[in-house]
Parts: sequence; structure tokens; C-alpha cells
Amino acid sequence: MKTQISPLRFSQLLSATPRGARLARLLAVQQLDAWGWPPSCTASESAALVVAELAANAVTHGRAQGRGFRLTLTVETSASGTLHVEVTDARGDLAPRPRTTAPDPTTVSGRGLLLVEALATRWGWEPWPPSGKTVWACLPVS
Repeated sequence: MKTQISPLRFSQLLSATPRGARLARLLAVQQLDAWGWPPSCTASESAALVVAELAANAVTHGRAQGRGFRLTLTVETSASGTLHVEVTDARGDLAPRPRTTAPDPTTVSGRGLLLVEALATRWGWEPWPPSGKTVWACLPVS
């Protein structure tokens, strides 16, 4: 008999507004808590930061009139211990790129993808037809 491994999965469509981005972070923390990672653990804190940055980017750079963004969280129940965070927005014409130089210390933006890069084991993006994109990050949760 073959053992079937099913992932833990959560997906939610949210409004492409600052309120929607905040809600994405709160929902991620709540869902991880329901799956057994309390809000005070490293995995939940890292996921909250990554979700917050990707959702803020979706609202700021991926917004299209009348279109929201989708947050998807997936944890494989195998021994890999990896959380996959995906944020899908409506604009595929702007590819996410981390800074190649350190941001000016006096600026208030421009560090989001540097945080994602520091916390994730890997991250990237792919087109989401017909016109959007999905930005994803993999985080250790074991």
C-alpha cells in the first residue's frame, strides 16, 4: 500500500489595499497557529515578515483596478519541513528584483525583497496567465 502525503494548504483572495496586505499577514499567522506553529515561534515570525513584504509589494506594485491578490500557504507534511508562501497579483509586467546595492539609510522603503531573500531558503516569481505574476518564497518550518 502506498502512503499518500497531503499538504496543508490555505488560500485566500484579498483586496489590493493596505488593509488587505495587513489582513494577509494576520491570516498567515493565524493559519500557522492552527497548523501547530504558534505566533511566537521563529517559523511564524519569519512567515509573517515574508507575507507582509510580498503582500505590500502586490498592493504597491501589482495592483490593477478592480483586482485583488491571492495569498497561498502550503506546508508539505513530509519530512522536508518547508512552508511555501505565494502571493499572486494582477500585474505581470513588473518583475520583482531585489536591490543590488544597500538602500539609503534615510529612505523608508526598498528593503522588502532583501528581507525575503534573508529569511527564505529560496524565492522567485513566475508569470500567472493571462497578465499576472506569482511571487513565492520557501521557508523552513521544522
